[in-house]
Amino acid sequence: MSNTPSFVNVLQGLDWSVLLNLLLSVVPALICITLHELSHGYVAYKLGDNTAKRMGRLTLNPIKHIDLVGLIMMVAFKFGWAKPVPVDMRNFKNPKRDMAITALAGPLANVVICCVFLFIYGLVYIPLTLAAIDVAKAVLDMVYLTAYLSIALAIFNIIPISPLDGSKILFSFLSDEGYMKLMRYERYGMIVLLVLVVTNVLSNPLYTATQFVFDKLFVFADWGFALVKALYV
Repeated sequence: MSNTPSFVNVLQGLDWSVLLNLLLSVVPALICITLHELSHGYVAYKLGDNTAKRMGRLTLNPIKHIDLVGLIMMVAFKFGWAKPVPVDMRNFKNPKRDMAITALAGPLANVVICCVFLFIYGLVYIPLTLAAIDVAKAVLDMVYLTAYLSIALAIFNIIPISPLDGSKILFSFLSDEGYMKLMRYERYGMIVLLVLVVTNVLSNPLYTATQFVFDKLFVFADWGFALVKALYV
């Protein structure tokens, strides 16, 4: 009899929990990046630039907003990005100011999403915990993770390194000449970011900042929990 383990035995010996956790992270990540980019496009549209609308980016379809590398980074490292919504700042009445407002819209949307999902987490915590089934626990984990990823995305994007939103907000305070010079180096910024995140130079400060803000916002979950608890008493 062969001592070589069969394919079935190998599969049974694998730890599928890691893969399952990664898969359960995809949906929260898609929610966060879709609403983030939609917010950019919608605010740009309201400020006079219809580029995003014309290119089909004012949509809740996550496929339109996915950047594969950014999605993988979000799932694996809890920090990532989406495919940037196209914006033509020449259509703005006040280009630098309106570009900064458009850039700020994404992180602000993620803060709101975090607060909403934390409140939902508090609301459903008791009933889903009492359900004591795997599906209920998975739903609860996904709600929690959506809140966490959303605030992580907000904090990551306010870093003033191009092409993140923070750089566009910072650049709005520069002279027109300085602004255009820095924009030329935008394509190199993502390489720098990837190196900083993967080598943990940026990861540890990001995790610390994210956890700090998340802990402060967790009061929304407490409010939701208190509301439901009052109904159960």
